[in-house]
Amino acid sequence: MTTLVSLISLLAFLLVVLPGPLYQYGVVELTSAFTALRYGVYVGIAALVLLLLYIIIKRNKTRWLTAGVSAALAIVAIALPVSMMQKAKSVPPIHDISTDLINPPAFVAVAALRAGAANPLEYAGEATAKQQREAYPELVTQRYSQSAEQVFAAAEAAVNSSGMTAVNVDKALGIIEATDTTVWFGFKDDVIIRISNTGEQRLLDIRSKSRLGKSDLGKNAERIRSLLADINANL
Repeated sequence: MTTLVSLISLLAFLLVVLPGPLYQYGVVELTSAFTALRYGVYVGIAALVLLLLYIIIKRNKTRWLTAGVSAALAIVAIALPVSMMQKAKSVPPIHDISTDLINPPAFVAVAALRAGAANPLEYAGEATAKQQREAYPELVTQRYSQSAEQVFAAAEAAVNSSGMTAVNVDKALGIIEATDTTVWFGFKDDVIIRISNTGEQRLLDIRSKSRLGKSDLGKNAERIRSLLADINANL
């Protein structure tokens, strides 16, 4: 019985962990990957129920190390997808985030990389802007007193240290474009930083947009926050 429960727990764990890499390398379609995640939760719950029944019935014969490992695998299989679902419920179903909602930075070099992407290059519009204002009111244009050269250098350093792939670094136009690839599923999100002058201040805006998916699970907002924190630290 313990062997059976261990195998079921392992199956649940694999159903949840493997879909990301398999999708990333083109082995399975995204719908199949998400289906596997859902079944991983079901199998994980079944494994925990069976394990609990076995412990109740065969307590004296329970191998606690094996039981602990099985429980851990099943819990991971349940927790990962459930946490994703909870995250999706806690953030608006949008995937295009910008600190400037009136005149969002326009992608230039990234445009060619997004050819065929499910999400269009253009900004999603006022409906998205309204949801962003309610969910992420802190994401606004940043103002700096430092020189344009200093702000640009700080932004470039932040991009380089983030692990993103720089696509276009144009100091003359004050634009930095980059692509970020998520670890688990390998989803690609594109980022543009725009730096402009207005009187004695430098204005810095960041836009982060997913290529795929209606909801980004808050990832684009998190990315902008992280970049701003690094830029401010660099300055």
